Amino acid sequence: MTSAEVVLLGYAGPGAPAHPTFPRTQGLTASAVATASTVIADDVTKDPRYLTAFGSTRSEMIVPVVRAEGEVVGTIDVESEQVAAFGAAERDLIERCGKAILSLYGPD
Repeated sequence: MTSAEVVLLGYAGPGAPAHPTFPRTQGLTASAVATASTVIADDVTKDPRYLTAFGSTRSEMIVPVVRAEGEVVGTIDVESEQVAAFGAAERDLIERCGKAILSLYGPD
């Protein structure tokens, strides 16, 4: 992630995402970055913020990776072909992953 855009560093799926880079001000990611909090779209077809990554995606969760002072340095994006795929357990797991990888971003 740069100050202007989101750059996908890795992904898994049936093919490349439709938007491997996009402005930091667009998509569900923009909401997660702006609020420094997790964003979950239970049905992406009903969320106008959604940017298509894979045509089969029905729900998406964006977890920001946040430094202690509140700076968002990256995100973890999880998608599912099922509507409402992400509950409290999935959110907790991925948020813990976000905290665990924070050290990869270097010192504050």
